[in-house]
Amino acid sequence: MSFLYPLGLLGLIGIPILIFIYIIKNKYTEQTVSSTYLWTLSERFLKRKKRVSRLAGIVSLILQILAVTLISLLIAHPIIIVPNSANEYCFILDGSGSMNMDSAMPTEDGTPVKTRFEAGKQAIFDMVDDAVDGSYYTLIYVGNTTDVVFEKTTDKEQVEILLSELQPAYDTTDVAGAVSLAQDYFNVNSSLRTYLVTDTAYESTENLSVINVAKPVENYALSEVVHDLKSDQLTVSGKVTSYTSDTTLTVNLYLNGEGTIVDTEKLTVKAGVPTVFTLDANVRSFSSITVRIMETDALALDNEYRVYDVESEDSYNTLIVSERPFFLESALRSMLNADIQVITPAEYTGQTGYGLYVFDSVDASVVPTLPVDGTVWLVNVPGSIEGTGYSAQGEVIPEHAVTLTHATSTASATQALVADMMQNEIHVTHYIKNSLRRNFSTLLSYKGNPVVFAGTSEHGNREVVIGFDLHRSNFPLLYDYTVMIRNLVRYSFPDMIDSTTYTCGEAAEINVLANCNAIRVQSPSGEISYLNTQEASDAIKLTEVGVYTVQMTVADSNREFYLWSAMAAEESDPMQTAGVIRLQGQATTDSFDGTFDPLYILFIALVVIFLADWMVYCYEKYQLR
Repeated sequence: MSFLYPLGLLGLIGIPILIFIYIIKNKYTEQTVSSTYLWTLSERFLKRKKRVSRLAGIVSLILQILAVTLISLLIAHPIIIVPNSANEYCFILDGSGSMNMDSAMPTEDGTPVKTRFEAGKQAIFDMVDDAVDGSYYTLIYVGNTTDVVFEKTTDKEQVEILLSELQPAYDTTDVAGAVSLAQDYFNVNSSLRTYLVTDTAYESTENLSVINVAKPVENYALSEVVHDLKSDQLTVSGKVTSYTSDTTLTVNLYLNGEGTIVDTEKLTVKAGVPTVFTLDANVRSFSSITVRIMETDALALDNEYRVYDVESEDSYNTLIVSERPFFLESALRSMLNADIQVITPAEYTGQTGYGLYVFDSVDASVVPTLPVDGTVWLVNVPGSIEGTGYSAQGEVIPEHAVTLTHATSTASATQALVADMMQNEIHVTHYIKNSLRRNFSTLLSYKGNPVVFAGTSEHGNREVVIGFDLHRSNFPLLYDYTVMIRNLVRYSFPDMIDSTTYTCGEAAEINVLANCNAIRVQSPSGEISYLNTQEASDAIKLTEVGVYTVQMTVADSNREFYLWSAMAAEESDPMQTAGVIRLQGQATTDSFDGTFDPLYILFIALVVIFLADWMVYCYEKYQLR
């Protein structure tokens, strides 16, 4: 036995003090009684009781000595060593989307049911609570990321606190990666006891134990939902699956909120067989579509599908500053349903209020600084302009026309700008040599010099540069001219998002509009984050199931739209199976010394002794009455 605080044993000095007090204290109590013959006759009876009173005093002394001893031991905090009884434990807790399922179906009275994830946490804590004190505990949590929550701790209270703070994820998880992490601990200690807490049944395991918290439950799920809107007719189709038993399911369609059921269909569904449904509505447009399974099951997160209609609110009004705007004006008028105003360079005085500014063959002195409220195209501008993010190093006129080289980059931004181009040979009689200071996507180049490129200006607005005169090339006569102008228009006037429906775990790309000050994203759980507005776009990874609210502040006005993040389809199966999982190596059964902390037993004994002493005291007082 050892003591955490040995100085507490100094309290045993109280024992001889108690004995000394017992010896010197007056054992007789002076009482006033009537001096009568009857009292004299009763003295014999009182003397017979005197022995019992004296015994009670000795018992009280013994109890008080024991109380002082126990108090001293409590202060000293004894620890008893238990040889070869402790072990090192490593727990892997699966936080995948399916762990959000109820561990059993809810009762008829609506009593809350513990989820599989809560059942898994409880299983870990029960094992820790039952383990011998002095054992070591490590927890690897597999959620959106794989993290070591605590490592080789012996503090059971800390284990309980950290376990209670964990929340399940909604995506598929990398259990294999967590096992690889546990392998490192196993390599150090081959007697490591490793437990995987999950709802997946594995065909075989080696050197680890699987605690499967899955139970057969009813679960239904939507999948492969698509919609089509043509000629005032909306058609929504998809599949619904019952994973456990044959049943009848009701699928409802809602438009623009939760108020009215637009269409409904009852389906007879075979267990494990996806069944197709089709819902219709006579509408010209919608702001949102909601499809929902109405029956209750063990996981409500996969019973709903949503899609939102996002219409671009960008200003398509365009200002062209050029002496010869024919090629650009013709192409833009065929692609933009917007006002296009054309002025000469002499008429440009820093006008504002346009979504697109096109400066064609103008001197850099005409545009001392770039407009800050829209996208800018610079066509055949040989000089440098403040804020462009690149330097124009002058015009180069070769002896003969040269052929530009098409981009070979596989970057997604570049691929979007050159999409559908046939890579026709583009010949130019001159080009402008440029030096890039910012990150641009190059579409056309000559001997490594970027000639046509796109990116963002130092103001954060989108910027397109065409470094040659369209009238001194064959480019406007080629098929690729129309295609590239179309791609550049799409780049210049992007929707804030390309899609409103995602699967949990995917990243949603948010396009940064011109003059955007802030982009605020609120997750379904209410967590707030902000995106980078200094680049052309930024992305947010969707880690929760439900509706994400994206609020963009553009020129002091707020624009709000929504994203739907759906449960990954593979997480809807309540009884998942997998192959082999193992820790490599030869396991051993070595243990090390554990400890036993008798503190709570000493507390109980102290309470009992205090109660016994009080009873003896009360009895002694009663005898002296």
